[in-house]
Amino acid sequence: MSTIISLTLLGILVLFLGILKQKRFLLPLILVGLLVSLGFTLADWNTARSYYSQMLVFDNVAVAFSAVLIFSCFLIFSFAAHYYQGVQRPLDDIFGVMIFALVGAVMMTSFGNLIILFLGIETLSIALYVLAGSHKEAITSNEATLKYFLLGSFLSGFLLFGIALIYGSSGSFDLHSIYLFVAEHAREGLPPLFRAGLFLLIAGLAFKIAIVPFHFWAPDVYEGTPTLLTAFMASVVKTASIVAMFRFFSQTMYGIHGIWEQTLWVLAVLTILLGNLTGIYQPNLKRMLAYSSISHSGYMMLAIVAFASSSANALLLYTLSYSIATILAFGVLILVREAHGNDYFSSMNGMARKNPLEAFCLTIALLSLTGIPPLAGFFAKYLLFATALGEGWLWLVLIAIAGSAISVEYYFKPIIAMYLKEPTGVRLNPDTPYRINLIFMTLILVIIGLLPVFLNGIL
Repeated sequence: MSTIISLTLLGILVLFLGILKQKRFLLPLILVGLLVSLGFTLADWNTARSYYSQMLVFDNVAVAFSAVLIFSCFLIFSFAAHYYQGVQRPLDDIFGVMIFALVGAVMMTSFGNLIILFLGIETLSIALYVLAGSHKEAITSNEATLKYFLLGSFLSGFLLFGIALIYGSSGSFDLHSIYLFVAEHAREGLPPLFRAGLFLLIAGLAFKIAIVPFHFWAPDVYEGTPTLLTAFMASVVKTASIVAMFRFFSQTMYGIHGIWEQTLWVLAVLTILLGNLTGIYQPNLKRMLAYSSISHSGYMMLAIVAFASSSANALLLYTLSYSIATILAFGVLILVREAHGNDYFSSMNGMARKNPLEAFCLTIALLSLTGIPPLAGFFAKYLLFATALGEGWLWLVLIAIAGSAISVEYYFKPIIAMYLKEPTGVRLNPDTPYRINLIFMTLILVIIGLLPVFLNGIL
């Protein structure tokens, strides 16, 4: 609870500084405030505190994933000074809305009641509608926010209707009470009303995670949203959404298999295959990363389909490594778009000769997303696939491995352009703090890959 309170106060202080026109203090306050909130979060480890009749539950799973969300947000804000350096307008509204979106994300990882889940999703979604259209002068940004708002509002109705049907059949919003209801009816089959609510709930959450067939908004919205905020959507939002789905099914369907499992593995397979196959045909890095995020949603679904005692730990390592690699890739993407005005692969030709550090950092990020050893992404996939294999999902793991093999085709496109093509003559010009941030994230990916034992088994 201290995490939510501290983040909310931080957002209010950011808006207050905007009123006082103290723009130079915004980012230092935010970075320090996020570190303080991270400290409050970690202080809840092994306490398993609950609030408001189990509506909010800060167990170790909630604490660990909340820490990942806050740390990811910290990394994104570390790029903000460079990204907005030429912007004269006040930025307190954008930064404040990002922090309030983070509050909604934390609520999604710690809910013990479906009402809190819906409030967290709406807090996050409403903030994202604003952020997607924050570049008001760009037509693509306006298109992105309109598309995201219309589709998001429609699927939020699905989610709310699903919650209502689940409540109507089980008589409770509480996850433990729903579990008791499911266990009671597991032998003779769940009532049709409950199953209908479950399908609608899956549809609403699948939209937030960009699961096929609810993925069609992601490439256009990612491309139209300002790049720094796209990094926020691809990391913080996706992590919060997949953890929300994991939390619901792990606490209400634990040890009970049925029609929900069949639905989820079909969605996982479609997402892995479509995300990777479509990623091959993308002409630029930003749109390619959008389809990359779709495919990784499918991989993360394995933790839900093949639920076991190690699933939470596998998902933790995966979301952490995926978030850091994605933010790092977007960090270099910001520099490329700044220098060339676009992010086509041809704009990266010969970048390794002009900017060897930036090219190396992007290479490490893409190799980690591919799952190449000994980087963090490899061990994250290994642990996730091993968990699924332990539960007997051999064919599902084989499909996931095939998807990873396909992803080599598009992840290596920018790497080939940077190292094997003739340079364009344009040089990237990041400042020293920006380069330090890139090096820091690159080192984290390498260290986690070399020493994954530090994260394995903590949940």
